[in-house]
Amino acid sequence: MRPLLISLLLITSSFAADHGFTSLFNGRDLTGWDGDPALWKVENRVVIGSNPSPEAMTNNSFLIWRGGTVKDFELRATVRVIGDNNSGIQYRSRELKVVAPWVITGYQCDIHPAIEHTGMTYEERGRGIFGLNGKDVMLDPKGALWQLGEHAPVKVEVSEWNEYVILAKGNRLQHFINGQPTSELIDHHADKRTLEGLLAIQLHKGNPNRVEIRDLRLKILPEAPLVPFEPANLPATAKKIEKPRTSRPQGTGPVVPVKK
Repeated sequence: MRPLLISLLLITSSFAADHGFTSLFNGRDLTGWDGDPALWKVENRVVIGSNPSPEAMTNNSFLIWRGGTVKDFELRATVRVIGDNNSGIQYRSRELKVVAPWVITGYQCDIHPAIEHTGMTYEERGRGIFGLNGKDVMLDPKGALWQLGEHAPVKVEVSEWNEYVILAKGNRLQHFINGQPTSELIDHHADKRTLEGLLAIQLHKGNPNRVEIRDLRLKILPEAPLVPFEPANLPATAKKIEKPRTSRPQGTGPVVPVKK
């Protein structure tokens, strides 16, 4: 194949892959974003959030996108977390200014060194963990949790660069890492679910850590119909389960205590 034709094919493929996506970072500064200036900065086209010590933060703090709210969308983010702690991508979320500035509640795609947690479906300061990595789940109209399916968890090293994808359509939320599905949630719990809200990046309190984002792109999707709750159509393997709990709230090792 001739070099010119190869170049044209590569350009066409790249355009197709990025078609409809908008970058949410300009590569120079935090224009369009809002966070604690003591914690967030941009260096070498990478957005960096730094927690230097257990004493540095009282709450998890968030870098909030001020470009609007999101409803149905696909988001792609290339992220890594350095240090024994975790981060996450918030979506359809809202602020809790009564707690502190830059505090968020809402859905999260977790970025966690414990494999069972990374890519899971979770709600920060809300209903907690829904589906661990490798679990597809459903919340029924009363808020009870059901496991609909199970697959091998996606194994990654979160201190390396990985691409996290969130696909939100109506009440169906899907998470992927490097193109592989980690967890899916169908949320029929109408009293508690949200269908629109803020985007944000989490910087976790406690163990020293640094979250770095070098790419974050958003594609707005047409509004999708809600998946109806139809018990008769549940898979034969569906089973009601207790909400998962964690013994590793920050990283894979012990939580570093705050110095008194």
